[in-house]
Amino acid sequence: MKSLSEIDTTSKRACKAAGYSWGIAEEVGKNIRLLEMFGLPGIKNLNDYFKKKKQKRFESLNLINKENKAIKLEFCPIITGTSFLDQAKALENLNEIYFEKIAYPLLFLPFVSRASEIIGKRIFIKLDDKEFLLNFNNNIYSNFLSNNIVENAETISIKFLNNADSFDKKEWEELYRLSEDTFVEESDSLKETGAGAGLTDND
Repeated sequence: MKSLSEIDTTSKRACKAAGYSWGIAEEVGKNIRLLEMFGLPGIKNLNDYFKKKKQKRFESLNLINKENKAIKLEFCPIITGTSFLDQAKALENLNEIYFEKIAYPLLFLPFVSRASEIIGKRIFIKLDDKEFLLNFNNNIYSNFLSNNIVENAETISIKFLNNADSFDKKEWEELYRLSEDTFVEESDSLKETGAGAGLTDND
């Protein structure tokens, strides 16, 4: 089994060899490492994308708006992802963003996951019928359990989720009252034996 370090390094070098700058290649290396760590087929999709890239000139998207439509061919997932990551703090103010046609969208996914960590919000992304909940770049919940190559997504929606507790006020108060049973009233003896107490310096 290949280590995550090997996956990162080889993906980075392959990306540079495919014509991208070293800076973008560094980002791709991190991304493929993330996909494989989260159990998604990063290497398989990246390898196939580089083969297709020799035959097709995918569109670059440098400035992302609320709605983004490819003119002829699909958007390049790497350039689009890099733009998304760079513009993440401004994009969250749009609340929802839409794309039409992104090639190999699983390669776009880790850019959005990393943006979730930068802005401190969960992000919900839908690639056609495939749904992903990105949690601060710590994990990805999804209904996509396949190890297949995904060559394109026709419709992509991204929604920035406001931070909120998963429980209500009553549930919290009930649990907190139960936790109070562990509280111990401070006595004189506890004060004398507590941390930092005593007159003797043992140093």
